[in-house]
Amino acid sequence: MSYNLNKKKILITGSSGGIGKALCNKFIEKDCILICTSSNLEKLEVLKKKYGEKHFYYKIDLTNMIEVSENMKLITENHKDIDILINNAGSTKDNLFLRMKSDQWNEILNINLNSHFYIIKEILPLMIKNKRGNIIGISSIVALTGNPGQANYTASKSAMIGMYKSLALEVGQRNVRVNIIAPGFIQSPMTEKLNENQVNNILEKIPLKKLGSPEDIANLAAFLSSQEASYITGQTFHVNGGMLMI
Repeated sequence: MSYNLNKKKILITGSSGGIGKALCNKFIEKDCILICTSSNLEKLEVLKKKYGEKHFYYKIDLTNMIEVSENMKLITENHKDIDILINNAGSTKDNLFLRMKSDQWNEILNINLNSHFYIIKEILPLMIKNKRGNIIGISSIVALTGNPGQANYTASKSAMIGMYKSLALEVGQRNVRVNIIAPGFIQSPMTEKLNENQVNNILEKIPLKKLGSPEDIANLAAFLSSQEASYITGQTFHVNGGMLMI
């Protein structure tokens, strides 16, 4: 299905990752103007060479909330017409709870949750002033199931859902929609870290017997960003091949 997103300006965090690249490709296909962020300058340069000078690129370290806040102020000063925000950036630092260090806990909470507060805090006033906006957060299936060794990651992704639902209640009357996409196991740099036995164990639990693709997430994000989804807000969409049915 074709969604009209022509010339919409979209900020995508984690643009250089697996799902991030698929999001960029999808919204380029829809003739959007991208604002790409990544913590990796070299990967941003690759994106710049691929997509060109028409779009915008910012290096942001999401572990540093001062840097996040300062960069977001710069972005919003230069781009007062952001239509869509996709908080896609995410990271893991796995360890059993009893062995987890405070820096492992804090780093993942900063990247996966706290950065969202500072990013949205700067962009939301523009959306309210412009009387339109779409905010999408990329959570995870483990936000609802839990996962051994990922107490930090699970906590961050669960808290995201509560945060976004509360935000949706606050800003719906301002014509700003807020939704969550919760992927299952998607082919990405994160899942590439799994060994063959781990992958096979996962596939046993998935009715569709396959991992998802980053494009599955990008396709849903494009729909949620479109006018066709104008009556959808405060929802969590599960893209997991049937691994979790709720």
